Amino acid sequence: ARAACGGRGGKDDDDCGKKHVYITRYVVINAPMSITSPTARALAALGHDTRLAVFRLLVKAGEPGLNVGEIGQHLDQPPSTLAHHLSTLVEAGLVVQERQGRAVINRVDYSAMRRMLDFLTSECCVGMALTKTEDAA
Repeated sequence: ARAACGGRGGKDDDDCGKKHVYITRYVVINAPMSITSPTARALAALGHDTRLAVFRLLVKAGEPGLNVGEIGQHLDQPPSTLAHHLSTLVEAGLVVQERQGRAVINRVDYSAMRRMLDFLTSECCVGMALTKTEDAA
């Protein structure tokens, strides 16, 4: 699915206001944007193939990080496309950027990544008991 705002397309698709239009193969769905928790924002940011690939590459790179050109070489993506996706990851709190001279180094915020993973796994395998509610009859 691709988000679009007013049919414009382009770099503002992910940040264009309170509503996104999701265009699928068969139907157009208007959905309100209400992602307020940091975990939901992080997961939403990773819900795009390119951003997920960038994030995984930065995890592999470790603390030294990578600049946009290096990311582009690894993922075969133009710098303008990567800048947009990196800004989304930064806004979601998953990536931090540091200027070193003329280059901007991108690194994973590992504490944010751990918080997200802790949230997802905090109740892993604790079991659940389903309780029976009153019958409607």
